[in-house]
Amino acid sequence: MKYLVTGATGLLGNNVVRQLIAAGDQVRVLARASSDPKSLAGLDIERATGDVRDRASVAEACRGVQVVIHSAGHVHLGWTQMDLHQQINVEGARIVAIAAREAGLKMVHVSAINALGLGRLAQPADEDSALPGIVECNYVLTKREAERVVLEEVSRGLDAAIVNPGCMFGPWDWKPSSGKMLLAVTKFAPVYPVGAVSFCDARDVAAGTIAAASRGRAGRKYVLGGHNLSYRVAWRQMAALVGKRGPFSPMGPLFRGAVAPILDLVTAVTGREGDANSAILLMGRQEHCFSSRRAESELGYRARPFSETLADTWAWFREQRYA
Repeated sequence: MKYLVTGATGLLGNNVVRQLIAAGDQVRVLARASSDPKSLAGLDIERATGDVRDRASVAEACRGVQVVIHSAGHVHLGWTQMDLHQQINVEGARIVAIAAREAGLKMVHVSAINALGLGRLAQPADEDSALPGIVECNYVLTKREAERVVLEEVSRGLDAAIVNPGCMFGPWDWKPSSGKMLLAVTKFAPVYPVGAVSFCDARDVAAGTIAAASRGRAGRKYVLGGHNLSYRVAWRQMAALVGKRGPFSPMGPLFRGAVAPILDLVTAVTGREGDANSAILLMGRQEHCFSSRRAESELGYRARPFSETLADTWAWFREQRYA
């Protein structure tokens, strides 16, 4: 089987590529000329230079493959960068989905649990029972819209499944992405968000994504989560990796009320919104907890222990001298 993988330099895409190669499959990746080559160095892949926003390069990259795994996306949990989110997350998904449909390919679209909504720690949601009220930052809005775009193409004949990963950690987080949380907590984190989220291993999500390519049903969504934990519990596990107790005080309303305006002011003055911003503070107080029961039943999805994920991620970061 020959696969086209977009977003192959990111955490999930890189794990997908490595698992496909290990299974003996052929892999073509679509990557921009400006992409850092180190994440793909030494891998037995075919490289197509292009951008998911460019119809011609996407159509050309689809030639001669049987499956497209579309994991490319722009991720910034904040109030800014809407143009990039729209261009990459929405229009990029539209371009890839149209090209896959026209070429008669199977497609797996990588979304996020944030596109579904909220789920309680005490009562996790599933693909059809998510609660409203999620903080609608630009990332959330565009990931939700991207799902609609893909489903529109499904209605026109595209064979595409959608996977909704939780908060991923794992080796091969080159940029890094969500691994920034682990690096920050192990360094210094006296306070913690009061919410909760579904934590998972990028290697397990990669296996689930590949399984969706062969076993996923067209138009069907699959949550690829893992361990629904409060930030307090999860962050203390992260801190324990370096022998620290971890955060001891919640980010309550007084903290958010004092810090959020400062962060917004910095954004207004500098014109740049950092990873710490008022949107992420608001999201951190919410519960993003989901069940992966459908993926377990239909795709054979399994989530390894969170302690193993953290240990392996930390070891990889140290090997790569991130920590």
